[in-house]
Amino acid sequence: MTWNKGAERMYGWTADEATGKNADSLVYKEELPTLIEAKKSIVEKGEWEGELRQITKNGREITVEGRWTLVRDNEGKPKSILIINTDVTEKKKLESQLLRAQRMESIGTLAGGIAHDLNNILTPIMLLLQILKQKFKDEQSQRLLTILERNSQRGADLIKQVLSFARGVEGERNPLEVTNLVSETERTIKEVFPRNIEIRKDIPAALWMISGDATQLHQVVMNLCVNARDAMPDGGILSICIENFLVDESYVHMNSEAKAGPYIIISVSDTGTGIPPKTVDRIFDPFFTTKEHGKGTGLGLSTALAIVRSHGGFIDVHSAVGEGTTFKVYLPAVKTELQKAGEVQQPDLLMGHGESILVAEDEASIREVTIATLKKYGYKVHMADDGAEAVALYAQNKDSIKAVLMDMMMPVMDGHSSIQAIHRINPDIKIIAVSGLIEKDEFARTGDTHIHAFLQKPYTAESLLKTIHEAISVK
Repeated sequence: MTWNKGAERMYGWTADEATGKNADSLVYKEELPTLIEAKKSIVEKGEWEGELRQITKNGREITVEGRWTLVRDNEGKPKSILIINTDVTEKKKLESQLLRAQRMESIGTLAGGIAHDLNNILTPIMLLLQILKQKFKDEQSQRLLTILERNSQRGADLIKQVLSFARGVEGERNPLEVTNLVSETERTIKEVFPRNIEIRKDIPAALWMISGDATQLHQVVMNLCVNARDAMPDGGILSICIENFLVDESYVHMNSEAKAGPYIIISVSDTGTGIPPKTVDRIFDPFFTTKEHGKGTGLGLSTALAIVRSHGGFIDVHSAVGEGTTFKVYLPAVKTELQKAGEVQQPDLLMGHGESILVAEDEASIREVTIATLKKYGYKVHMADDGAEAVALYAQNKDSIKAVLMDMMMPVMDGHSSIQAIHRINPDIKIIAVSGLIEKDEFARTGDTHIHAFLQKPYTAESLLKTIHEAISVK
């Protein structure tokens, strides 16, 4: 078996490590039906094309687009199989997002039509119930009619939620202070939530304004708080935070839903059970719920997302099983007569002074925008697209590189291993860990003393430059 440089970058195994081993044992956890089909096709037809689920050296699952060709010797006998695999993991992720959006749109159209018909069915029922309650005054009839009325109203409320999701949630738009919105929610949940749930909030001064429907946005925050409560059956900490956030072009390149400009972020965090990775992708789907039968309709988060999108915003979610979940609601900020024109301007960004920075990032678009930003603001840049290359580049330029920006999910050699190797070369080098999978607080709990700072993806030019400036300024 031969193993080229492309395979080394994709899977993390070096040619020396791979040579002499069964390739299947390196890149597959088990023999999947698609792999069996590929082997059968190569025997019968001499070729195969398709997608396969594989794993890298560090256990990361990837999707590859494979083209297999049977190679024969001079006598026409099978000699080997030429395999050309292309990593399409990110491509499949973007396709999945597009299909999910299309599915949501189709479900919304269908749900809207069904809800309209159900409203037409429920309206005469609810009107007749009022007439019947006036006609039959005895206690038993009143009790039975009240049960019917209550359940008809529940059905009507459910239809309203469906319509809210299907129609994109139109509503009034007025200037709002998010502080009032969150404070109102806090007062409500303090009265009704169990005492074993501690409620914390962090609301700084000088927050920007938003334009929105107060009732709808209150519904969003309340829904997230209720979900947080349900995730902590034995108690825990529920945190609500608000912050100003300026999205720039760097951030937009890393989040397709964002647009450049000022936002308000409302974060709702819990210390509960967390959401399994496979479930996270479905939590915003209508009628999907992990709650027990009868305790959830599966419309809460889909309606919340529809409301936020109708306000021009988006929602990010981060969760770790057994550690908790954080929902971040991004709402566009607006200028009003209460804000001075200069309040939402681009902040002064910290300039570099010719220092050399090593950027280790395997995602090309992120690497390019990061390098362009650093060069624009006065830094020199070395770039690496895998961990082993990062270590080699640092070893060659250790006297000039002032800081290392290391993505934690790197091919060939993962972030942790690369950081340890670089630290052995120079224990004093400033290392900034970068990740889109974990939060800063969670990363701090790992106790990795080799890391001087943490940068959460997606990041802005401001946060990138500030983090690097602070790291290299520490003596």
